[in-house]
Amino acid sequence: MRVVAYSIKSSEKEPLAIANHKKHEITLISNHLTLETASFAQGKDAVIVNVDDQLHAEVIKKLAEIGVKYIATRSTSVDHIDLLASNSYKIKIASVPPQLIQSADFNQINSIIATQTVLNLDNWQDSGCLGTACVCSRSCDKVHIDAAI
Repeated sequence: MRVVAYSIKSSEKEPLAIANHKKHEITLISNHLTLETASFAQGKDAVIVNVDDQLHAEVIKKLAEIGVKYIATRSTSVDHIDLLASNSYKIKIASVPPQLIQSADFNQINSIIATQTVLNLDNWQDSGCLGTACVCSRSCDKVHIDAAI
């Protein structure tokens, strides 16, 4: 899967690379996802964002127009994503299930988030259900595997 990860901090690069194991073609950039930077996702299947990226309806529309099908957030919250717009453009959303990081050691958090983010990409690529990471109607009946951390 071809992916661009926005708002990447230096502390997130290594855990994401380790979790990915060169499975997905992930471009890492430090820019926030905005209407102006959405074009960096041209030719990509998915974008990876964090809570600092405000994905309002115009950004979602732009992503849909350039062919993005998936948005994975590196957070437990999706308050920064217009879910109605993403649903209307049929863009699937995934987050990090809160239970994965609730009792995690501070030093493990970036690794856990990276592992779950790559697992979300894996499951989308394999047309699998994302389980508790899915931010949708959960109407699929496919078997899913949550990250085993």
